[in-house]
Amino acid sequence: MNAAALLLAALALLELGLLHLGAGLEHRLSDAFVRAHAARLAPDPGIVIVDIDEASLARLQDDYGRWPWPRAIYAEMLPGLLAQQPAAVVFDLSFSERDIDRPDSDQALADLLRDQPRVYVPSLRLSAQDDARGVPLSQFGPPMGAHPTAAARDDARAMLLPPLVLPPEAWRTGLINFEEESDGVGRAYLLRMNVQGWEFPSLPVRIAADLGWAVPPGESLLLHWRGGGGIGYRHVSFADLHADLLRRQRQRPADEFRDRIVIIGSAASMLHDLRVTPLANRYPGVEILATALDNLKHGRWMQRPPAWAAPLLALLLIALLWLAFHRRGHALAIGVAFAVVSTALLAGAWAAVPRLWLLPVLLPLGFAWAFYFSAALLEYLRERRARRQAVQLFGRFLNPVVVNQLMERGETVESLSGRQHEVSVLFSDIRGFTSLSETRPPQEIVELLNRYFSRQVAVVFRHGGTLDKFIGDCIMAFWGAPIPDAQHAQRAVACALDMQRELLAFREELGAAAGDFDVGIGIHSGTAVVGFIGAEQKLDYTAIGDTVNLASRVEGLTKGVARILVSSDTMEACATQFRFAPRGSFKVKGRAQDVQLYEPAYESGTEPGKGETS
Repeated sequence: MNAAALLLAALALLELGLLHLGAGLEHRLSDAFVRAHAARLAPDPGIVIVDIDEASLARLQDDYGRWPWPRAIYAEMLPGLLAQQPAAVVFDLSFSERDIDRPDSDQALADLLRDQPRVYVPSLRLSAQDDARGVPLSQFGPPMGAHPTAAARDDARAMLLPPLVLPPEAWRTGLINFEEESDGVGRAYLLRMNVQGWEFPSLPVRIAADLGWAVPPGESLLLHWRGGGGIGYRHVSFADLHADLLRRQRQRPADEFRDRIVIIGSAASMLHDLRVTPLANRYPGVEILATALDNLKHGRWMQRPPAWAAPLLALLLIALLWLAFHRRGHALAIGVAFAVVSTALLAGAWAAVPRLWLLPVLLPLGFAWAFYFSAALLEYLRERRARRQAVQLFGRFLNPVVVNQLMERGETVESLSGRQHEVSVLFSDIRGFTSLSETRPPQEIVELLNRYFSRQVAVVFRHGGTLDKFIGDCIMAFWGAPIPDAQHAQRAVACALDMQRELLAFREELGAAAGDFDVGIGIHSGTAVVGFIGAEQKLDYTAIGDTVNLASRVEGLTKGVARILVSSDTMEACATQFRFAPRGSFKVKGRAQDVQLYEPAYESGTEPGKGETS
C-alpha cells in the first residue's frame, strides 16, 4: 500500500504539475459549472450589439451587394449613432484590406473616423512564423497603442493586420486574438501580447484604458460568462438601425445608445465568426468581445488558484486515505467517508464559481480515488491471504464451524492473542499403552494412535472445543475461547463423557489386543490467558495459567479413582446438567488447600466404571 501511495502521488505531481494530459476533463467539469451559473446571470444592458445578422445580409444585398459591403455603409450610419453620445462604438469587423474596387467608400469612412475618439477598430496578430515578412514595429507599434520593452529591437518585424483602411491617427485599435486552450475551447481573452519585445494591448484593454476601467495584470483574462448558450447581450439588427438612422423622421428612441457601449459585428453563421466556448460550440465572436468588455467594466472575471494547488490537494487526499488504511479502517467505511469528502469538494467547486473561482478538484479526486481502489484491492488481497492463513492455522485447533464464525467476525492471529477468558480445560492421557506397544511393531503403534486421536479430536470438535495440543499421548483441549461461551463447563464435561464412550468403542474394535488400554480425563474451570504463542515459524493457539496447571493435576489424580474427574469449579458451573459423584479431597502440588474432585455422569446414564490403574 505504501508503494501504491508513492506511485499515485508521483503520478499526480507529474500530471498536475507538468504534463496536464487530463486538463480537458477538469475543464469539462468547470465548463459545466460555468454554463449552469451563466444561465442565471443577465448580461450588462449597457453593452449592445448591432448585429449584421442573416436578415441584414439579405435586406441590404440589393442596395450594397453581397458581403463584404462597401465601408461607406458604416460612414452613413455613424453620424446618427454618435449623435446619441454612446460611451464607445466598437467595430468587430476587419479594416485591414483596402477595397481596391471602391476606394471612395474606404475614404469616406477614413475621413469620418479621423476625429472620432469614441470609435474603436480591431487588429489581429498572425502567425509568428511569418514575422520576417511582417510590418516594422517601430513604425506600426505606436499607432497601434504598443510600447517597446527593454527587449525590443529597432529592426523588429511582426505579422500583424492593423486597420490599414484608416489613417494611423484614427487607429484607436487593439488585438482581438481569441486563443483556444489545448482542448479546443476558448475560455480567456487576450489582455496584452508581447510581440518581438513590443507590448500590444488588446481591444478591450484599449477601451478600458480610455474609459478609466481597472485592468488586471497578466496576459489574459479568464472570462466570467453571462447568459445562456445562445445570444446573451441585447442585439439590434444592423439593417433596422441603418434604415432608421437614414430616415428624416426616426422611429427609434433618440437616446437608445446614450452612454452605452455599441459593438458592431456579426453573429451570422455564414460569416464564420463562431468559436468554441464553455457556453456553446458555436458561440459568436462578437459575444465574446462583449463579455470581455463586460468583465473589465465591472471588474469581475474568473480566477484560478496557483498551479501548486491541484497537486497539493491530490497529495493531501492521498495522504488522508493512506492514513485511514494504515489505521486498518474498513475499506467500505473509508469509501463511504471519502465519497462524502468528494461530494463536499465538488459542491465547493460549484459554489466557488459565482465567487469567481474555478477550483481544480476533478483530477485530484481522480488520483485519490485511484489510490483508494488500489489500496482497497491490496487490503482485500491482504485480508484474503490472512484469512486463508488463519483458516489453515485455526483449522488445526478448531471445529470448521467455529473457524467460519471467527472469519465472519474478522478475527486474526493478532486479535485473538493475549486475551483472558473464562474457560474449562480438559486433559486426556492414555494409560496402559506401554504393554500394548511392547507387543506391536512401531508402524502399527503409530497407526493405532492416529486412529484413536482422530476419533477423540472429532469428539472435541463436535462439542465445540478448541484442540490445544498433543503432549506425547495426551490430548489438551479447552472451551470458552476463542469465542466466549457461558456453557464452557457443560460442553467440556459432555465431551469427556463422549470421549469415554468413544474409548469403549475403540477398545471393542481392538478386542483382546486392547489389553489394559485406557485413559484418564481431568477438567478444571477458571480464568486463563489464551492466544497464539510461539515463534513466527511455528505458532500454537494455547491457554496458559493456573487453570491449565490444575486441570493437568486433576487428570493425574484419576489413576485408581475414576476415568473422569472434574474440579468443584467445573461441577458447580454445570451441576444441573449432570450427576456428580464426590470422589474425595486431594492434595495438589502448588495448592495450600485440598481440591475436591467429582466424577460426572449423564442424568439418565449409568454409573461410570472405575478407571483401571496401569
